[in-house]
Order: sequence, then C-alpha cells, then structure tokens
Amino acid sequence: MKAMILAAGRGERLRPLTERVPKALVEAGGKPLLVWHLERLRRAGVREVVINVSHLASQITERIGDGAAHDLAVRWSHEPQPLETAGGIAQALALLGTEPFLLVNADLWCDYELGGLYTRKLGSHRAHLVLVPNPPHHREGDFSLDGDRVGTGPSPRYTYAGIAVLSPEIVSDIRPGDKAPLGPLLITAAKRGAVTGELHRGVWRDIGTAERLAELQTMLEGRPTQ
Repeated sequence: MKAMILAAGRGERLRPLTERVPKALVEAGGKPLLVWHLERLRRAGVREVVINVSHLASQITERIGDGAAHDLAVRWSHEPQPLETAGGIAQALALLGTEPFLLVNADLWCDYELGGLYTRKLGSHRAHLVLVPNPPHHREGDFSLDGDRVGTGPSPRYTYAGIAVLSPEIVSDIRPGDKAPLGPLLITAAKRGAVTGELHRGVWRDIGTAERLAELQTMLEGRPTQ
C-alpha cells in the first residue's frame, strides 16, 4: 500500500512562522512534523509515499529529496495553488494508482501506530478513518461511531484525526486541478454506510495554531526521540 501526506497547506493560523517555513517543516520535539510522519510510515511497512506541495514547496522537496534518507521512495505532487484536501488527492491519483492508500495530514502529531492501517482491506467501503476524542477547539466532533461503522449521528461524536485509508473512488467526481475539501465527501460516504473507523485514545495534536504548537513542544520536552 502506498501512502500520501497532505503537505500543501499555507498554515495561515501559524503565521508569521509559516511565511518563511512551510507548515510541514515546522519542528516539534527536535524534528519536522513531516519527518515524524515519514518515520512512522516506514515503521509501518510503507515503501512508497506521495507528498503534495505548494506553499514554499522547494524547501520541502529539498529537505526530503527522493526519500532515500528515510528508506522510502518519495514522489511529489506539485500544486501551483493549494487545491485543498480532496483536490490534492485527485491531483495525485496518477502517482497513487488505483488501489486504496494510507492518508496522513502533515499538520498533526500522533502516537498512533500505522501498521494496522497498512494491511487494512476496505472491501466495498470507501474509507476507514481514525477518530479521536474531541479536543477543546472542536467539541462538536465530526462523526459518530457505532462499533466500526462511521456515521453522522448526534452522539457520541468524535473528531477525524487526519489519518485514514481511502479508496481512490472517494474523489472520483473531482477533476485534477479542481479545489475541493475532503470532509463533505467523507460525510456523504458515511451517510451511505461506506465508511468504517476506529477510535484512538492516545496522544493526538492538531498543530493548527501557535498555541497548540507550543503545547506540543512542551509535551515532547524530555520525551525520547522516536
């Protein structure tokens, strides 16, 4: 199974830091967020990774190169302007192929081990999502979870962690080059009973603001490098 890391965002809420450093290269615990993800993907058994880039793209491509330093084969999907999540996936399908792939958002830190997702089969489903308990900044959550079935019910609701296995069919209606978010497509698929999921109760941090980045830095102080 291939993996894709979404790394094209501008990181508006992390400005002014992200005016000179792309969000994927923001450091936490002594290394960039993107490197944390590459290391976890490699431990999970992934060998091929597609990364989409746009804002300050050259910094990212120069830092990671072809992925050999991480024992990975990295390929790049360039976006002249960020295409949002679903748009970025649709743009990268030529590199991802026709089989399900593992998806990770670059702007998070999580201790979830990806090995189980690497071997997951979707069957007739469109997606398998990792969900987490709702953080203070997103108390309403995104999805309900009944057993392993992801839905849109009122409770209990959980937050999408930005980690998933997706079928390329999830973006079949998005043309390469179009801007489109992934969230509405996941909601539609969940309403059709085409999404499974699991709840991760470990450490998860969405690095969307300077305050949350500082919280992660504090948490990782003194933690052994992984």
